[in-house]
Amino acid sequence: MQTPITLVLGASPNSDRYSFLATSLLHEKKYQVYPFGIKKGLIGELEIFQEWPKPGTIDTVTLYVGPAGQVEYYDAILSLAPRRIIFNPGTENPDLQALAASKGIETIIACTLVMLKTGQY
Repeated sequence: MQTPITLVLGASPNSDRYSFLATSLLHEKKYQVYPFGIKKGLIGELEIFQEWPKPGTIDTVTLYVGPAGQVEYYDAILSLAPRRIIFNPGTENPDLQALAASKGIETIIACTLVMLKTGQY
């Protein structure tokens, strides 16, 4: 059985970035992950995509883009109709949270890395 797909918005090939670490840990823990970012590159063996995924394919969106950078993705994120959006530290955004809630999308303010390491993911 395949695991649900997590979209990492703001994926980076820079190994010092939290998005890199989250993508790596998701993959290590056997979650399907779709790293999406503006810079081409790899996170381990995973390619960072610049093409937005198709609606209905993503279960979780985990954010590694600050509130100002999220605005251009509002419609795209909502069009995916994910089950949940995780707002990692520094990405909290009441506007996107309200839009998501109006569509029945769960919003969580938490750290994906901590969730994965503590079995809460």
